[in-house]
Amino acid sequence: MLDDTLLDDPSRLADADTGGWLRAAARAGAQVRSTAEAAAEAGVERIFSERPRAVVLVTRPGHAVAVANVVVALLGSGCSVPVVVSDEVPPWVGALDVVLAHTEDPGDRVLAESIDRASRRGARTLVTAPDSGPVAAAAAGQAILLSPRVEVPPGFSFHRALAAWLVVLNSLGLLKVDVGLVADELDREAERDHPMHESFVNPAKSLALRVADRTPLLWGLDEVATSVGVHGAGVLATFAGVASDVAGYPQALTRSVLHRRAVQGTSGADLFADPDDEPGSGLVRVLLLAVRQGPVADAVRHAAEDALPGADVLEPAVEVAGGDAVSAALLALRFELAALYLGLAAGTLGGNPY
Repeated sequence: MLDDTLLDDPSRLADADTGGWLRAAARAGAQVRSTAEAAAEAGVERIFSERPRAVVLVTRPGHAVAVANVVVALLGSGCSVPVVVSDEVPPWVGALDVVLAHTEDPGDRVLAESIDRASRRGARTLVTAPDSGPVAAAAAGQAILLSPRVEVPPGFSFHRALAAWLVVLNSLGLLKVDVGLVADELDREAERDHPMHESFVNPAKSLALRVADRTPLLWGLDEVATSVGVHGAGVLATFAGVASDVAGYPQALTRSVLHRRAVQGTSGADLFADPDDEPGSGLVRVLLLAVRQGPVADAVRHAAEDALPGADVLEPAVEVAGGDAVSAALLALRFELAALYLGLAAGTLGGNPY
């Protein structure tokens, strides 16, 4: 059972947060800043100055999958080089290619073999991983290894990996992102979501309460927002044990029964309805996620809001400036903190998340 009174009791929150998870998530900005500093010291801007034949994003278990989704969405269909997402380095990788990888598992032998393969073939390779174990050994002298400089428990590396990959893509000229601004806005978001702030002024606590005892429908109004929704679903499952539906809104429209239930739930028509009246029915919470701005995004949003008049809309761009990468990073952090607050209030949080 959810104990929502715990959220507005900082003392009880601190007692419940035995793993220091809230503090770990709040250090996202520090992780971004320290990763950018480490990349500068490693000479990333010089090493990754020439545009590659292809960029390979290696997605091992953990946050790498969600980070790759966000990066691919940020690059968009107009990216001037092919971007390949794979769980290991493909056999065709060569000296003209760039390989980016991330893991929190220092003993990931599949990744270690991939790094070795990429390096032997001359590919410029960067990996974010702990500085010990087979992965670090494979990278030694062959690839750039960015190990964590800000200590956090496992499961809190999304923003570190995102920062490293953004720095490389900046150097390659494929993206233009102010990574320092990303760090600054993450610090501000962490302050807004501080445990001392009550739920009605705390965006993360408010989000946690909105999805409590509901099935969240994380429907993105653009590709970047949908990719962040994948991360949101991951942290809600990891920290709060909540299962979510994630889809771009055009895809959600094809899920006819679920979409109809969402329409009913946001219209207020079934406010007093018994959810057991219809087989398989249940309470849902629609969260429309928006990152990109522009005519196309506006048109999709207006259509979704017309169909789902009571849906929550999470649109970081109305709160911060700085572009899509800043908004995506901020929304990802808000989901992390909301999932932590929900897990603490429900008593489900504990153990090693990855």
